[in-house]
Amino acid sequence: MAEKQTHTFQTEVSQLLDLMIHSLYSNKEIFLRELVSNASDAIDKLKFETLSDDSLVEGKENLAVYIDVNKDKKTITITDNGIGMTETEVNKNIGTIANSGTKKFLKGLDEKQAQDSNLIGQFGVGFYSAFIVADKVTLTTRKAGTKGKKGTQWTSNGKGKYSTEKVDCPDFGTSITLHIKADEAEFLDEHRLRGIISKYSDHITVPIMMIKHSEDDKNIEYEAVNKANAFWTQDKSELKQEDYDEFYKSLTFDFEAPLTQLHNRVEGNLDYTSLLYIPSKAPFDMWEPKRKGGIKLYAKRVFIMEDNEELMPLYLRFVKGVIDTADLSLNVSREILQGNKVVDTIRKASVSRILKELEKMAKNKPEKYATFWKEFGMVMKEGVVEDFANKEKIAKLLRFATNKSADATQTATLECYVKSMQKDQKAIYYITAETYESAKGSPHLEIFNQKDIEVLLLSDRVDEWMVSNFGEFDGTPLKSIAKGDLEDLDSKEEKAKKEKTAKDFDKVIEKMSKILENQVKEVKISNRLSESPSCLVADENEMGGNMERIMKSLGQDVAETKPILEINPKHPLVKKLKTKISQDVVKVLFDQAVLSEGGQLKEPAEFVKRMNKLIK
Repeated sequence: MAEKQTHTFQTEVSQLLDLMIHSLYSNKEIFLRELVSNASDAIDKLKFETLSDDSLVEGKENLAVYIDVNKDKKTITITDNGIGMTETEVNKNIGTIANSGTKKFLKGLDEKQAQDSNLIGQFGVGFYSAFIVADKVTLTTRKAGTKGKKGTQWTSNGKGKYSTEKVDCPDFGTSITLHIKADEAEFLDEHRLRGIISKYSDHITVPIMMIKHSEDDKNIEYEAVNKANAFWTQDKSELKQEDYDEFYKSLTFDFEAPLTQLHNRVEGNLDYTSLLYIPSKAPFDMWEPKRKGGIKLYAKRVFIMEDNEELMPLYLRFVKGVIDTADLSLNVSREILQGNKVVDTIRKASVSRILKELEKMAKNKPEKYATFWKEFGMVMKEGVVEDFANKEKIAKLLRFATNKSADATQTATLECYVKSMQKDQKAIYYITAETYESAKGSPHLEIFNQKDIEVLLLSDRVDEWMVSNFGEFDGTPLKSIAKGDLEDLDSKEEKAKKEKTAKDFDKVIEKMSKILENQVKEVKISNRLSESPSCLVADENEMGGNMERIMKSLGQDVAETKPILEINPKHPLVKKLKTKISQDVVKVLFDQAVLSEGGQLKEPAEFVKRMNKLIK
């Protein structure tokens, strides 16, 4: 036997273990769900590997999870004959947490939240749930196919350190022994464990075996305590909503029921079954660049792979579920899936079903759809750009806040906007800003509020990207109210009047342009403003101020462009310039315009000095 080695847990693991051990979880029984799920996954992985190398099973035909209880020793042992692990994999998978999203989750999770949480498995750290009920855990494992029958034994009491050593291991797979805490003795009751398995793991396709009690205790016989059938293959008419909800929870480790599910069986040119869920809550890592998708792919009920981007577009990454097809070979790889006609057809049909379901939800259950939009609205906006084929369908599902909204809640649709447009209105108007409050208070809105014209207030971080690629809706173009001219808003009389006013300010504009020549492209009379003295406008085809700030915050090199400064000839500060051109007033007008659109001043101290001069 090799010398025992002692290791220290990664900081995040220690934090997690401390959370497990010292927090009073409202549902401690989840430890069994997590460990059984991990065991099932290990068997699924082995089944997949044996498609190319059947020697890995070492002559064993029956792959299953075994659960044994020893009341005398106060232990529960969960054993699987799955893929197993090498010593390196043990240290990697159990000693560290590689997922950055998990670290973020731990950082934001306080003890009170932990008391109400059943989500541990959702974050890829289900193994550690063993320490909710155990004060010592021993794991023995051997990778299937390794020579020499040597395995690795891992031991820890969950207090910052763990040990590993080489041990004789005749069987491949993994065995986890939990030394149950004195105050958790209820879990040494086999009937209690059977009830937990029935509740959480009934639909796992791998048999979960426990000892069958009989009068003859000399012959130990095991029996399956779960149904061990593929849930998605069952007839929809025989399933209740509670069945769907429980399967969803066992599949995703979510503690809340989903908003809805789509269960479909397709036969004909293609033969496949899909069971897709729309969650009621967004996953904590939805915006992680490397987050995994939620679709598991099966071929003839054999698990193949999960989180493959070929199965579902990125903007629908929140969708969970399974797809099982008879039209893919069992040894299909991720590379083969790319451009595969079968996968492309299934993906296209699945996306269509999801969008139709959302459309139906929006029409018939608006309150439910409002819940969906609150959680996943920003992600759906990505679809307008990513999924050109379904752009119109997705656009109809979008919701927005407008200058006519009571608050920041996004409820307005593009269809309703177009129907309520004014007679001569030629565009769907919008403004982008960092926050709803900034958009709502923008001086660019003044003429629109005055004329009772609706404007979309866009402050989600994806909005700039979305509208820059949107183009039009139902034949009506989208137009930023902070770009280009707005001459379409004026009547002939108003245009003539503003042209006359502009001539009266020719000299003022000339002198202002000279003072601000290094900061602005042009100074002009505004037809946007009714109350504010000034605002900044971008040329029609140039990047707006908000987009420029976003790009710079992402570390992108942005070519310097000069904005147009528009001034309000009716404002007292601007009128003052007709009498005397003051450099301080001119620069204050520019600085105010920068601030009003959420920009930052290059010389804030100078701005304060100029304002103090004007106040005197």
